[in-house]
Amino acid sequence: MIASLAGTVSAVGPDVAVVDVGGVGIAVVCTPGTLATLHVGEPTRLSTSLVVREDALTLYGFSSDDERVVFETLQSVSGVGPRLAQAVLAVHSPDAVRAAVATEDVAAFVLVPGIGRKGAQRVILELKDRLTAPSAPTDRVVRLPGQAGPDWREQLRSALLGLGWSTREVGDALTAVAPDAGPDPDVAALLRRSLQLLSKT
Repeated sequence: MIASLAGTVSAVGPDVAVVDVGGVGIAVVCTPGTLATLHVGEPTRLSTSLVVREDALTLYGFSSDDERVVFETLQSVSGVGPRLAQAVLAVHSPDAVRAAVATEDVAAFVLVPGIGRKGAQRVILELKDRLTAPSAPTDRVVRLPGQAGPDWREQLRSALLGLGWSTREVGDALTAVAPDAGPDPDVAALLRRSLQLLSKT
């Protein structure tokens, strides 16, 4: 098992980063929030989880060991694979996942693309005894850096594309939430609103 890797970031894409480790470029699938912390040419350390399939070896990367632990725990739920587990962590922090499970917050999991109400109920039921309580009170959606900035559209676009929505769907969502952005956009809140809109289409 590859538990972590450290090296220099050589490329950052919509959902994959390439980290140069001893002259070898290793592709790591990451959430938008993790990708936003990576910058080409700078050193990084990522906690990782290697997912082995018959036709592929995929390395998933995380900004913390805790995030990796929750990612792997999520996959213990029937019907939840690595992509869906990663989608959960793209929308919620590890402690937000714990809080949603502890409070049986179905709506929090329904915000995640690919999880319906029944799926959310199953996640809560199966994780009830597998996740510890959150370390501190937390907001539901805490992904993506910064509360503001001129690039909020790009942050939001990158996050939604990374979660699997089409370019057209993302464009429509950006147009719809733009009036809510205001002079000091809260990117996490705009992401939550976008996901609510997209889940209804």
